[in-house]
Amino acid sequence: MTSPNSPNDDDVPADVVARIRGHGGPAHVAVIMDGNGRWARQRGLPRSEGHRAGMAAVREVISGALDAGLEHLTLYAFSQENWDRPSDEVAALMSLLEEYAESDRGELEDAGIHVTAFGDLGRLSGAARAAVEDLQAGTANGAELHLHLAISYGARSEIVEACRAIARSCVGGELAPEDIGPDDIRAHLMTAGRPDPDLLIRTSGEVRISNFMLWQIAYAEFYVTPVLWPDFTRRDLFRAILDYQRRERRFGLVST
Repeated sequence: MTSPNSPNDDDVPADVVARIRGHGGPAHVAVIMDGNGRWARQRGLPRSEGHRAGMAAVREVISGALDAGLEHLTLYAFSQENWDRPSDEVAALMSLLEEYAESDRGELEDAGIHVTAFGDLGRLSGAARAAVEDLQAGTANGAELHLHLAISYGARSEIVEACRAIARSCVGGELAPEDIGPDDIRAHLMTAGRPDPDLLIRTSGEVRISNFMLWQIAYAEFYVTPVLWPDFTRRDLFRAILDYQRRERRFGLVST
């Protein structure tokens, strides 16, 4: 899993990887990938070229996640709000998603990466949806890394749908309202069955959550970098993980 942005193996000292793997690194990293448009604009290129360069960064970060020994990597690939972008840009993104799912499936499968997608996938173009379904099926046996792609995803809608499902259980007599707890909500989220992110990375210097995994990131550590997503490499991923390892996670508890 390499990209044109990938540093040579010699550029990342072996002791850095060893330190990441041996000092309580995060099990689950989530990334809000931002900055493709600005990257393209700075170079006088169309936005579609920024998105294509961003796909190279996706490959780079997946490779870095394997090196770091992550168990889960979640990438915010396409938000519900992105549907409001110009139709030609949305069409280009759907085409790029289809291209990635088809071209990288074999390499992801060989690397032992299990890909899952979550969001309102019914809104995808037919070709993109079919390619994503094939990608999930083809990598179902992967165990080295669980790669989760948030596509056509919005956290508020996710929580609303979870509440509706719980309400139906109450109406059907399966659950009493006073018995509803956090586990009931968690069980009805799109991410049910997987751990919450330990570390949330946002690129391009923006400091907002953008309707991403609002429930799941309640106690995630945040790391914001000014690096635009197409320029993000495994070095940047490792910096974020090393920063995480220096922090004390308190989960609302008083430090001792």
